[in-house]
Amino acid sequence: MLRPCFKGLRVSFMTLEPKLKEKNWSPRVEEQLLGEWKHEYDFSFNEDSRKPVFAIDTPPPYPSGSWHVGAVAAYSMIDMIARLQRMRGFNVLYPFGWDRNGINIEQVVEKEFKKPMHSFPREEFIKLCRERIDKVSNEILVLAQRTGQSAEFTGKRSYMTDSPEYRAVSQAIFIELWNKGLIVEELRPNNYCPGCRTTIAEAEVVYRELPSQLSTLKFAVKEGGTLEIATTRPELLCACRAVLVHPEDDRYSKLVGKHALVPVYGNSVPIVAHKAVQKDFGTGALMVCSYGDFSDVGWFRELRLDPVNAIDMEGKMSSAAGKYAGLHVKKARAAILEDLKEARLLLGQKEVNHRTPTCERSRDPIEIIPLKEWYVKQVHALPALRKMADKMVFHQPQHKQALLDWIASVTIDWPISRRRYYHTEIPLWYCEKCGKPFVPSPGKYYQPWKEDPPKGSKCSCGSTLFRGEEKVFDTWMDSSCTPLYIAGYGRYPKLFKKAFPNGLRPQGKEIIRTWLYYTMLKAHLLGFEKPFEHVWIHGLGLDKHGKKMSKSVGNVVPPEPIMAKYGADAFRLWAAGEAQAGEDFCVDEARIDGALKFLTKFWNTCKFVSMFPQAGKPAKLEKLDEWLLAELERLKSECHAGFDDFNFFQPANRLREFVWNLFAPHYLELVKPRAYAGDASALYTLHHTLQTLLKLLAPICPFISDKAYKELYKGKVHGESLPALDSKLAKSPLAGKTAALVEFDSMVWKQKKEKGIPLNAPAAGVAVPPGLAEFAGDLRAAHKLE
Repeated sequence: MLRPCFKGLRVSFMTLEPKLKEKNWSPRVEEQLLGEWKHEYDFSFNEDSRKPVFAIDTPPPYPSGSWHVGAVAAYSMIDMIARLQRMRGFNVLYPFGWDRNGINIEQVVEKEFKKPMHSFPREEFIKLCRERIDKVSNEILVLAQRTGQSAEFTGKRSYMTDSPEYRAVSQAIFIELWNKGLIVEELRPNNYCPGCRTTIAEAEVVYRELPSQLSTLKFAVKEGGTLEIATTRPELLCACRAVLVHPEDDRYSKLVGKHALVPVYGNSVPIVAHKAVQKDFGTGALMVCSYGDFSDVGWFRELRLDPVNAIDMEGKMSSAAGKYAGLHVKKARAAILEDLKEARLLLGQKEVNHRTPTCERSRDPIEIIPLKEWYVKQVHALPALRKMADKMVFHQPQHKQALLDWIASVTIDWPISRRRYYHTEIPLWYCEKCGKPFVPSPGKYYQPWKEDPPKGSKCSCGSTLFRGEEKVFDTWMDSSCTPLYIAGYGRYPKLFKKAFPNGLRPQGKEIIRTWLYYTMLKAHLLGFEKPFEHVWIHGLGLDKHGKKMSKSVGNVVPPEPIMAKYGADAFRLWAAGEAQAGEDFCVDEARIDGALKFLTKFWNTCKFVSMFPQAGKPAKLEKLDEWLLAELERLKSECHAGFDDFNFFQPANRLREFVWNLFAPHYLELVKPRAYAGDASALYTLHHTLQTLLKLLAPICPFISDKAYKELYKGKVHGESLPALDSKLAKSPLAGKTAALVEFDSMVWKQKKEKGIPLNAPAAGVAVPPGLAEFAGDLRAAHKLE
């Protein structure tokens, strides 16, 4: 409280006590608040509320190892959106889920026990996966809560994709698509990862420039002469079924219609003219094998060639390879090159960088193998998906183009069956008598590989004997259900009507072609206009030099020590202000330390304001106070613009700039004389400004804003509304005086410093310039102008 012991306009600091007692802002205070929040705040979704629903389809983290610091930053910004939308009056549905299905955890177990998945009994392997994923899940949960996440971590909103409840919904959607005729089983050439031992979709293929050898081979022509062909895949000679040349290539025009003899194997294949051949690549002639790439697949179909299965599901050469059968691809390649060299059929070699399709998980080169798989029809839906993209707001817009580019590249249906264990099972049985698939009714979680179909099941042929499907869903078949699941699809129709489309899909740019695309596809196939109102894409977290973090390189920044040393608010403020939404960002500890320094400055500013009592708004504000509130209004407007775009870069940096460069060093210094004197205009402006700053900062830095707000204003800042804009204050002409006012302040302080006199000493010979006449009283009192 202000004590009645004035000396002129000034009151000794000893007569005023700050209400905020913490000496400095520190992570320790945040940990205390986490305990208090359990009793003070309930961020769970209110089903009975009449507020508009804003559902956030939070990306469920995959707990296969420690949480990447870049992901922690991204989830912190997602929480900022959740807190922001609550302040805007939304009933926010913000569940925290776990993406626990998939190859990653299977590979953890395989690596630990040093043997492949298929060598385990299936039940035992599943048990081992679950035990290990439970442990890592808990570690991520602790870190997520420490960052100040206001998500629902428990209860029916939280979910795990390997739970019976979630898998039942995933299977129910499959059954619905089956009944719509959108699921088909076919024998087709598929992308196959020998390392993962399963088919993978186009979206899981990553092209990498890998070193290879381009070998020029000598083919004999059956009708006479020879032909040279350059290839990087000589091990596929056993599967060669044609040779192509360009119809306008004079070197080969006389050979069209004749036959080439395949080296080593000696079988005859036709020489065919085709405009797709690049005359200037290699020798200008190429062999068509099953399958070197998907160009080969197209040529086999077009030319009606009979394919040969050259590579088996273990990544080894099949019996069609003759003496090379049983060798892994690389060893077979080396062996056949040695034989070609000995037979003088290897004419030359050169080192090249070859654009190689690889598995995004194992990083192994993929093979194209004909396999019988289950597919979701998607090619027919591509035009509708392009229109769907136009119905959602992208933050930032450039990421929409990445989605459209991917849609344009899709050429085949989505293979959804996998030969793995720790995934959701495909809910099918097959009649032992006629082989026809049997599809159960939706609602239950089915495990056909170990259980019988529902009681009373009968095939149309009359048989009651079935065998269960052993294959499982592709991981994305499960993950693409998340917006439907959190909105209660198939279970809570009242909620679904409110929560779907979801308000927001936040995610990384690296999974636009998978998670976002497949989610859109599934929503369309189920008959929905769109799955989301907004799509928010975040960038990747790189090391401080802009390089990708890697354990092998040793540049990984673990988030736990960062959180312990600097706290969640400093980390969150850094994350918000480091880069524009959607851009990659560098993780530099010095920058996080800078954010903590700001919070220390802000806390000290709060402590200073806390010394003074609050006052109602006077009938007339002093000009200096009106100027500060006009600047505050400009800050609010710029924060709102960033908030509207779910881009916290501008609010975070403008708040720092306002406090550090204007409010603390200039306004507080100038207003001190009136504040110490108990001037109502000054006291109102101090507290109104601080309350506004705390509310604007609340979504970004929830701890410091909550601590200061409840101790000063006896309220809960996370239950407040976002400060509204004041159009009248925004038009104040005093806002145009800022640069001149700051320049004058700085000039006076500089002169005093140069003269070696204290800053609170009188300033002789300095006059208030005419342009700042409105502030003359405050300037004279603060600077002690004569």
